[in-house]
This record gives sequence, C-alpha cells and structure tokens, in this order.
Amino acid sequence: MTSILVLNGPNLNLLGQRQPDVYGTTTLADIEAMCREKADALNVTVDFRQSNDEGALLDMIHAARGSVDGIVLNAGAYTHTSIALRDAISSVELPVIELHLSNIHAREAFRHRSYISGVALGLICGFGAAGYPMAIQAMRDHLEAAG
Repeated sequence: MTSILVLNGPNLNLLGQRQPDVYGTTTLADIEAMCREKADALNVTVDFRQSNDEGALLDMIHAARGSVDGIVLNAGAYTHTSIALRDAISSVELPVIELHLSNIHAREAFRHRSYISGVALGLICGFGAAGYPMAIQAMRDHLEAAG
C-alpha cells in the first residue's frame, strides 16, 4: 500500500487562530481529517506530523527514507530559510510535493524564494486547506505513474 508522510512546519499548529485572514479558520486537526479522508478514498496511508523545530523536521525526513513512498511538505517559514531541509530532501531520494496554504508569490518579497522548490516534484500554493487533498492526490498519481 502506498504511504505518504504529510509533514508540517513551524506555526502550523496555530492554524485556525493565527492570521485567519491569510491562513483561514481551518485547524491543523481539520486538515489532518481531510488528509485521512482523501487517503482512505485513494487507498493510501498517511502519516501526519507537525513540528516547530527544524531539527525534528530533518529527523522526520531522514526517517522517511525506506518507510514511506513520498512526502507532502508544508515547511512554513523554513521554506525561505532552510538549506538544511533542502539537503535532507535531496538526501532521502523520495518525491516531495511542496505545499503552502497561501500563495507565497503574492505575498512579501522574502516569501517568493523557496529553498525547497528546486528539489521538489511540484508546488501547490494558494488553495488553503484544500491544497492538502490535492497534494495527496498528486503524490498518489505520481507514484502510480512511476510504477
């Protein structure tokens, strides 16, 4: 059975409370439920995690090697700062879909640069919580096509 790690970075634990005008009112628990529902419909498993700690995110990416088929990553602000996350993604040799709730290209200039995009399979941004099921579908489709 196909397995996907959905990994969430800093401040995403505050979804629903933090800047609802930018990130919406959906909580991370709501998003997890959406992901599990989509995964069940596609007959894939989802491991859903969040950490505010860059080192913990690195450890989770490293541990994914050999245990999951792909990663959906919302690295939050680490997207724009973390070469370490980029290197970890390159090292584990798993397909990664970069995900953001907001359209990072329509926001502040510092958010336009992503260290993740250059090593990601693709990018989904600007669709709010609905981006998560999209990413699970896209990852499943990619893995199925890759055989």
